[in-house]
Amino acid sequence: MSKQALIVIDIQNDYFPDGAFPLWNSDAVLEANERAIARAQAKNIPVILVQHVADTAKAPSPFFNAGTPGVEVHERIRAAAPDASVVVKTHADAFHLTKLEETLSKLDVEELLISGMMTHNCVTHTAISKAAEKYAVKILPDCCTSVSRPIHLMALSAVSIRTPLVESTDIL
Repeated sequence: MSKQALIVIDIQNDYFPDGAFPLWNSDAVLEANERAIARAQAKNIPVILVQHVADTAKAPSPFFNAGTPGVEVHERIRAAAPDASVVVKTHADAFHLTKLEETLSKLDVEELLISGMMTHNCVTHTAISKAAEKYAVKILPDCCTSVSRPIHLMALSAVSIRTPLVESTDIL
């Protein structure tokens, strides 16, 4: 079996009900990710947290601004994975101009299990990144969300022709 890593993308405060850009189903996805992290850790699968920080030099951002509470990785995810590596990104693709590839290389990872927020943007862009082509990539749809259920489902349908969708309980 290839060495896996669980990549948890952008589960940050701004995406929750009191945040600047709340998403559909965020609380349920938070709980699903906590369970997925626990199962990954029980199997000695490394967990990597990805945190988006807006690049305000390019344009103003309505959320994920540095120094705000909203940019922080949700405290329950931090508590579930206190020793996880954190990769900071400024683009939808978690590989683009980040240390994700370097982190995965040090861990000898061959397979990526991707979860997080937003399905239609950061999750799919990371899964189909040119840099991800060397990995076996799977998206965990039960551990992802978007702005609405229809957008979430459309994104999963679109990416499924290139990336397998696997429920977290079936793989972790």
